[in-house]
Amino acid sequence: MILPDYHGGSLANLMASLRAALGEPSPVYPPLRDLPPEEVAGARNVVLLVADGLGDRMLRELGQGSVLERHRRGSMTSVFPSTTASAITTFMTGEAPQQHGLTGWFTYLAEAGSVLAVLPFRARFGGASLSAAGIEPRALFGFTPLFDTLAVPSVVVAPEWIMGTDFNNAASGSARRLGYKSLAQLFASVASVVEAPGQKYVYAYLPDIDSLAHEHGVMSAKVAARFAEFDAAFGAFLERIRGTDTLVIATADHGLIDTAPDKLVHLNDHPDLAETLVLPLCGEPRAAYCYVHPDQASRFESYVADKLAHCAELHRSEELLARGFFGLGEPHPRLRQRIGHYTLLMKDNWVIKDQVAGEKPFRHIGVHGGVSGEEMEVPLVVVRV
Repeated sequence: MILPDYHGGSLANLMASLRAALGEPSPVYPPLRDLPPEEVAGARNVVLLVADGLGDRMLRELGQGSVLERHRRGSMTSVFPSTTASAITTFMTGEAPQQHGLTGWFTYLAEAGSVLAVLPFRARFGGASLSAAGIEPRALFGFTPLFDTLAVPSVVVAPEWIMGTDFNNAASGSARRLGYKSLAQLFASVASVVEAPGQKYVYAYLPDIDSLAHEHGVMSAKVAARFAEFDAAFGAFLERIRGTDTLVIATADHGLIDTAPDKLVHLNDHPDLAETLVLPLCGEPRAAYCYVHPDQASRFESYVADKLAHCAELHRSEELLARGFFGLGEPHPRLRQRIGHYTLLMKDNWVIKDQVAGEKPFRHIGVHGGVSGEEMEVPLVVVRV
């Protein structure tokens, strides 16, 4: 079990270093031990490049001798859960889940009366868009985009299909937004920004490695090929921007681990367990929040102990909160509502899933959200150009 190192070695601390250099210091999180704010502040431009799913172990295994590996300074931990919904929100707000309150792909929001897929900003049941119902994500989530707090102009570079989504619009705040269609266009857009006069902060996001690992597996040929393309483009980008006085930081939101069909626990196969729950499973298949009927708590605990102990660790969610899984300091006022009564942390490469009415079944090979080293550790790549 690898837990987030919020005291100086996590994504939240990376963002604390950026905040201290480009805006106001974090009131909760110390700067990253391996990237002091003074180093960030010394550059005219700062680029944070996030390659979704590029865990540290993936980089070290696929990238021996690569440009990225040569500039690898070390590793950091992600946040908990180690998933895009929680970690990308940390990049875009500068806060850990303890403060921003988004605790997984599926998050129960009592104020919306719904289990929500937070990044698409849609209800899990039926897939209805909340924005179509007049609910604005920024008002619902209550976070402040990091870009609105910085003392330098900011730019967000992301795929065109993400650029106009409700969540991205809300989390980008006042930043200028540039969409791209190809890897070459991604780096060309970032280069054009840093080549322009003046000081800037650029946040750029690449989703491809994560989506390919979900479909084909972490060490698949398709993932390896995409990594090689990304590394080559990264190297060419560094050559192009020489002389711009730019600090380039490359990292990921999480890593992944491969699962297998015989490592799946499906709630349909455990009707006695399902009867104890008052909501669908929330969070992630590797870290599932369970909302248990108060009269069924003993039955729930006994079932997990008898039937699932080989594949899952059962924790009271309040215990994880007290142990600092989600962050440090004062929690989001609705955080306790969003982590359920219990959390199932899946062992080894097990996953747990359920299915609501009308929902199409799906299976990923590469998965994340848990506390294994493969999922939790992400690289810290730093280049001063």
